[in-house]
Amino acid sequence: MNSDICIRVENLGKLYRIGEREPYKTLRDTLARPFQRAFSRRSRHSDSRDQYIWALKGVTFNVSEGEVVGIIGMNGAGKSTLLKILSRITEPTEGNAEIHGRVGSLLEVGTGFHSELTGRENAYLSGALLGMKKREIDRKFDEIVSFAELSKFIDTPIKYYSSGMQVRLGFAVAASLETEVLLVDEVLAVGDVAFQKKCMSKMWDVAKEGRTVLFVSHNMGAVSRLCERCVLLDHGRVSSIGETAGVMSTYLNAAYPVRARREFASDPSKPMQIRSVTLLDHQGEASTHLNLVHPIRVTIQVDVRQRISGTHLALSLEKPDGTAICHSTDLDSQPGKVVTWEPGSYVATAEFPGALLNAGTYTIRVGIGLSRGATVQTIDSQTGMSFQLYDPGTFGAMNVDGYQREGLLLLQVPWKIQRTDSCFSKE
Repeated sequence: MNSDICIRVENLGKLYRIGEREPYKTLRDTLARPFQRAFSRRSRHSDSRDQYIWALKGVTFNVSEGEVVGIIGMNGAGKSTLLKILSRITEPTEGNAEIHGRVGSLLEVGTGFHSELTGRENAYLSGALLGMKKREIDRKFDEIVSFAELSKFIDTPIKYYSSGMQVRLGFAVAASLETEVLLVDEVLAVGDVAFQKKCMSKMWDVAKEGRTVLFVSHNMGAVSRLCERCVLLDHGRVSSIGETAGVMSTYLNAAYPVRARREFASDPSKPMQIRSVTLLDHQGEASTHLNLVHPIRVTIQVDVRQRISGTHLALSLEKPDGTAICHSTDLDSQPGKVVTWEPGSYVATAEFPGALLNAGTYTIRVGIGLSRGATVQTIDSQTGMSFQLYDPGTFGAMNVDGYQREGLLLLQVPWKIQRTDSCFSKE
């Protein structure tokens, strides 16, 4: 391995039997394996190959020391399997992976914890499994407990912890101990918002310390802020490797295919139902590539099958990574009014002003809600209501050097410059 390469993955593959999940093996499992193979050889030979699936196949990439690399892809792409192999939890079927340096892993909630042991005992156990000496863990222990915010429960058996408490302790141990390589799988998917922000801050500190990080997440905002490069997995194979922005664009374009109109099958059991959503340009044509200078219209066709009160149509505009831009309901046009819908078909139109949003990809979420906050029907952004705003070359979309302005909003802010001296003083 070259001195500047920390992780080398070559032609890595993992074959699973469909319907079976590989367990984490104990010492007893390892000792019994030769006997299990002897008695199961016949049944394995009789199995058809279509009962197996490659969770990973031909995966090859390198990570340099000090790099923070994101591993992204749809569910089932093989991201977690890859990290389990690198963590030595799962054996590869073919290929090999080399890691230079001590590895800390934070994978599934509770992985590596013993349910009967206390939080304190699990912290020491996890540290020992990572190769840390007791004195090293002693030195870091107060920092771990403080970060996890579990001082009152540190001597409670972990089986009584919630999933959020477990992941807080797991992250605190993995991030605080002095490992050269950190493998993190969806740590931001569990826990409250405050703890997620705390994790992000800690991850940023780890990255600035020059430690090597492989970061698996569906949170594209977190990936874009933390990672210089990304590896995109698609059905167990490497689809793209490179700078984060380019790889993320490839992933999002595949995950959120652009469609100007979505139609939904009729469901007579629903008293009120969205039947279609359409994106229109300024000329009233259905389109997914819209000029950012002109207004954008969204039309929503609704079927009402019985008289219903207290419901409203809602629309959210977001970036594909989940960043919220704005939220609106039809009550914006009639505040304080309790709307009663009579049976029939309706078309609602919402319009966004032009020259408001910068060029880029956006997604629309539309739904029917109740006044008390419950949701009747929600159309998720993954259904494909996405569109591209393109820049026609206007001054408003460019900076003085002719490059695209940064940011979500395309605001030309008024400036006023006044001279405060009558002339320059003479020396």
